[in-house]
Amino acid sequence: MADITRQGAGDGARDCDGGIQWLADWSAWYVGLTFARGIGPEELAARLGALPDLRPGPLGAIDAWSMVTETVDGDGVARVGSWGGWSFAVEHGVPAGAQRLAEVSRAGAEAVYLDPQPDHPPKQFAYARDGELVCCFGIGEEHWRGGHRPDFLLPELVEAKILTPDGCYARPEDEPYEERDRLTLAVLEHRFALSLPRRLVEETPLPAFVTCTH
Repeated sequence: MADITRQGAGDGARDCDGGIQWLADWSAWYVGLTFARGIGPEELAARLGALPDLRPGPLGAIDAWSMVTETVDGDGVARVGSWGGWSFAVEHGVPAGAQRLAEVSRAGAEAVYLDPQPDHPPKQFAYARDGELVCCFGIGEEHWRGGHRPDFLLPELVEAKILTPDGCYARPEDEPYEERDRLTLAVLEHRFALSLPRRLVEETPLPAFVTCTH
């Protein structure tokens, strides 16, 4: 697969719309985002359940959403690429990343999943490595953590003053949710060197696959 995204800036590349903190201000965040390190974009699509006989070609976000309406219930459309040392999938419709993250990370890979949960907040984060769900929590509910190592990011969350050392929530109750979300996204951005320009998610035609979550 030809890489249609930028490679020249190296791992952890940033530009004016890089990083992932912009997600805190994006009112149209309705797509799941799966990042994988150690595998390429096509392999990421395969591990997300891509149907081998459905390759609709490069699609932008609008065309991907249109295709979602043509798939069967339980299917989604994943647009894939690479950026800053990670493969990524922009998942429209039913996201496979939530159910398949451990599978995505098997055989020594790493995977990060961000789910906007627009109909059932809060937004969700999960991290898996080598076939194991390491850590997960709701953004804004970091004091309720799951996974095999729920305290994996506790030092970073304490340093950012999101949690206290004993794992309790440390933010003001009346803090605007955009500011709260940005703090946690900044922790994830820094810890995993995540970057995904907004234009890739919203505009750029990317190789697309139909994924099955059944």
